[in-house]
Amino acid sequence: MARADREARSVCPYCAVGCGQRVYVKDDRVIQIEGDPDSPISRGRLCPKGSASKQLVTGAHREEHVLYRPAYGTEWVRLDLEVAMDMVADRVLDARSKGWQEADGQGRRLRRTMGIASLGGATLDNEENYLIKKLFTALGAIQIENQARI
Repeated sequence: MARADREARSVCPYCAVGCGQRVYVKDDRVIQIEGDPDSPISRGRLCPKGSASKQLVTGAHREEHVLYRPAYGTEWVRLDLEVAMDMVADRVLDARSKGWQEADGQGRRLRRTMGIASLGGATLDNEENYLIKKLFTALGAIQIENQARI
């Protein structure tokens, strides 16, 4: 696309097929998403959902803030992304700590947590699942699974 400042290659997020996409950017805004003809998976073609994926990042309906409903709350509250990320980190560390097992009943070293687990989705590729596995292993989790198909 001639009017774009740059082009990035991506994978369609809608299903496990993994169709290749070319994302065209101008002035730090996505202006077009097309099928990637160099993709051995899709050879430049996209289904209707993949063809409409530009709306994921540019649609007027896209939320640009975090909505949070507190425990026992009945209304959603808007939060800054930084506040929400801090809340997630605090909860992960708390669950890790509460489920931590340093050793078993016979004194054998375990150094693991039963407080967190990970289940990756089908739209994640093997590289993304590899990184998730490394992250959760570093946190001490042992319940890590994915359903990568691409």
